Amino acid sequence: MSKSPFLESIRRDLRLRGYSIRTEKTYLHCIKRFILFHQRRHPAEMGAPEVRVFLTSLANDNGVSVNTQKIALNALAFLYHKFLGVELGPLDFKHARQHRRLPTVLTRAEVAAILSCMSGRNWLIFSLLYGSGLRIAECLRLRVKDIDFDTRALTIVSGKGGKDRKTLLSTTLMSELTRQMDTALSLQREDVARGVGPSLPFALGKKYPGAYRQPAWMFVFPSTGLCAHPVSGILCQHHLHDSVPRKALKVAVKQAGIVDKRVGCHTFRHSFATHLLEAGQDIRTVQELLGHTDVRTTQIYTHVIGKRFAGTSSPLDLL
Repeated sequence: MSKSPFLESIRRDLRLRGYSIRTEKTYLHCIKRFILFHQRRHPAEMGAPEVRVFLTSLANDNGVSVNTQKIALNALAFLYHKFLGVELGPLDFKHARQHRRLPTVLTRAEVAAILSCMSGRNWLIFSLLYGSGLRIAECLRLRVKDIDFDTRALTIVSGKGGKDRKTLLSTTLMSELTRQMDTALSLQREDVARGVGPSLPFALGKKYPGAYRQPAWMFVFPSTGLCAHPVSGILCQHHLHDSVPRKALKVAVKQAGIVDKRVGCHTFRHSFATHLLEAGQDIRTVQELLGHTDVRTTQIYTHVIGKRFAGTSSPLDLL
C-alpha cells in the first residue's frame, strides 16, 4: 500500500509544493489510514460523508487527541482541495474532547541538576533548549550560518509552520558552541575530501550542487554516519537523530533524582518561557522568542506561574 502509485503521486505533489519531509510522512500516513478505513476505496469515489465518518471515528472509537484529529483533517483537506481539486464543504464532524493540561515545568534548580549530569554535546543541546527556547528538531537542524556570535542570536529556519525567527543565544554557551562547531567543520572537511557533505534543501542542492563544500551549510550537530538524502538519494551527512539526546536525557533525569515529573525535551522549552515570565519579561517578547502565532498559545505559561491571579487573595486568608 505504501508503494501504491496513488500515494507516490501524492508524495511527489507534496514535495513539489515544498512541504517538509516530516509533514509528508504524516500526511501520507493519515491518507493511507483513511483509505484502509473505507475498505481501500479510492478517495475520488468518496467525499465529505466519508471524511466526516472517519474523523468522528478517530475521536469516538480510537480516542485520539484533538491535535491528532486536526492533523488528519489537514491531511484530508490537502488530499481533496489541493491534490484532487475537490471542495468538501462543511464537514460538521464530532471533535475530539480537548482537555487543557498545564505543561510540565522544571524549577531552575532542577534544570541545573539535570545539566550537571550531562557533558559535552548533550550538555550543549539541552542548554540550548533551555537557554534559547528551542524545540529539539530546531536545535538539531541548526547550521553554522544560523549562529551569530556578534548579536548573540540564533536564526531558526523553517520552524514549526514553516516560519523563520530569531531567538536568544546565551553568552554562557559561546565557548562550548565554538568547540562544537569546530568539531563539525573538521568532520565536514573530511567528508568533502571524499566528495560528500551535509544534506541540503533539495531545491538548493539542485541549483548549487557544490554548496555542501561551504562551511555555512554544515550542521552544528552532525550525525555519526552518512545516509541517503530522503529526496535525491545522494549520500550525505545529516544532522544528529533526536533519539540520541532523548536517551541521554532519560539517564540524566534519573541521575538527578527527579521522579515526580515527566521530563522530555520540550520540558526545557516550557521552562524557558515560564522562567522568562517569572523574571518579569513581557508576554509579547516571549511569544516572539517562541515563535507562537497567537499570544493565547503563550498565555498558557501565565497559568503555570499563577500570574493571571496576581494580587488576588483567597477569602480564607481574610478571615
